[in-house]
Amino acid sequence: MKRKRNLKLILALALLVQLAACGGEPEVVTPAPTLTSTPTPATDGKGLDFMLPCYPAGGFHPITGSNRLNLTLAPLLYRGLFSLDSGFTPQNDLCESYTVSEDGLTWTFTLKEAAFSDGTALTAAEVIASLNKARQSDRYSSRLADLTKVGVGEGGAVTVTLSRPNGALPSLLDVPVVKESGDPLRPLGTGPYFLSESEETGELVLTAREGEQVPLTQIPLRSVSTGDDLVYAFDAREISLVDVDLNSTNALGYSGRMETTDYPTTTLLYLGFNMKNGLCRENSLRRALSLAFDRETMVERIFAGHGEAAALPIHPNSSLYDAGVATQALWNEEEAVRLLENAGWRLEEDGIRENRRSRLALKLIVNQENTAKAALADALAESLQRLGCDVTVDKLPWEDFSAALNRGSFDLYLGETVLTADFDLEDLLRTRGALNYGGCADGELDARMDAYRAAAGEERQAAASTLWEQVTQVAPMVPLVFKNGSLLTQWGQVRGMAPTQRDVFFGLEGWQIVE
Repeated sequence: MKRKRNLKLILALALLVQLAACGGEPEVVTPAPTLTSTPTPATDGKGLDFMLPCYPAGGFHPITGSNRLNLTLAPLLYRGLFSLDSGFTPQNDLCESYTVSEDGLTWTFTLKEAAFSDGTALTAAEVIASLNKARQSDRYSSRLADLTKVGVGEGGAVTVTLSRPNGALPSLLDVPVVKESGDPLRPLGTGPYFLSESEETGELVLTAREGEQVPLTQIPLRSVSTGDDLVYAFDAREISLVDVDLNSTNALGYSGRMETTDYPTTTLLYLGFNMKNGLCRENSLRRALSLAFDRETMVERIFAGHGEAAALPIHPNSSLYDAGVATQALWNEEEAVRLLENAGWRLEEDGIRENRRSRLALKLIVNQENTAKAALADALAESLQRLGCDVTVDKLPWEDFSAALNRGSFDLYLGETVLTADFDLEDLLRTRGALNYGGCADGELDARMDAYRAAAGEERQAAASTLWEQVTQVAPMVPLVFKNGSLLTQWGQVRGMAPTQRDVFFGLEGWQIVE
């Protein structure tokens, strides 16, 4: 996690093309900061009330809702069976313990004793109803597609039946558990706070529940209705915290002195190869080209450090990231040249490589509507050109880009996807996968993805490493960077933050807030 004391770099970086929802949430326009020549004077947070933004008209349902501001507040109001830490490892929340059947298809979750904000006890019925609602929702349906049945087990436990084994199921079950109330937009939760109206002002307020270890007993909410309203409220120091994607599209501009705290996400940017047609059908060429990219420099230069370079299609924070396998895929121009020479690609007088049949000319397509992605495509092309490739970057409108992907009218494409927390690659790399635009069809890779999905406990580490090895050898794509999310806070007001992708208030009990 990175903390920067001054935002001196302005980011209106746009990554519009979400090539998949692949377990991710719908994108919402998110403001990003811009530099001001007349920053607001610092007060070290003293004298400021801690206040959070919300959009009341959007409702607060954490499963069916779609407003990003309100979804950011959800972990304060609701808990799930599990929560995910910064390494995407599930931590027991409402789940006390669990068991798994020998075939890996039936999971039984024993619940902790907990109560909703109205004082009623948590039961299996609310967990079952919440999971079933999530299975039908836009936000969660993709990741829960393998759930075939959710029911009541012995002693009030919750049983989940799968259509196929998934040893990492708990990482997908951070779904908020709710108790529906008279207001369909404000269900009850078991979180540390509950939502109500202030008796004094009539404004919405979060009030801490008795016994919860939280830094504030009340958090007033500032209602906003537009992006400009949100920016004004933060710039005027009326709100204390906003969750932003500094690499987003349609960024608005904050100004003033502020602090930013980054957190890791599962949003992956990668370079895909056309394995069905053209020069990139050759494995030797793909493996050589995959060694051309200095990811660390690209992250710093293009994303101003708001990302994590990755040579494998899993976040480096994960315990399943195998640094030894990653070494085989790191930037190594000398090895790339050796592989090209061994494959018969000779450097000609004009600086472009040729073999007996072809000139090493490649077309890289990218969405032109995204500034950062277009800049990254140019950087990738420059790296390949240093190896002797004649690379044309074709920057296309979204409609044309999407059509080109589906037709296979490319040698290379710059893609982005939101992976699930179990880092399932099936849509990207399985034969006929929904996002397998390059036409990868490798039976051994399919088998290793199956083994990785099914493996649990100590076996999962070994299954992951063998999967990453096969991905590196087949080279259907080149992982580049996982984007970071960011919290912007007023200067000096908050300390001790440890945000995660699903919960920016993760570890709230350790926060220090200056008022």
